[in-house]
Amino acid sequence: MTVTTVLYCGHCGREVADGSHADCRQALTMEPPRYCEQCRRRMIVQVHPMGWTARCSAHGEVSS
Repeated sequence: MTVTTVLYCGHCGREVADGSHADCRQALTMEPPRYCEQCRRRMIVQVHPMGWTARCSAHGEVSS
């Protein structure tokens, strides 16, 4: 099992330690992340009727 550390906000891309990100967490309940939580790269996001997928070029894919 691999444990990953979340360094960046998936919604705004800022460091997790930089503020509370309460609004970002709320937004992420309704929409996919736009930034990789490990490296801050913008992700390629696809939304489809059954959910979404978001792909980081360095860290792979996450989905709903």
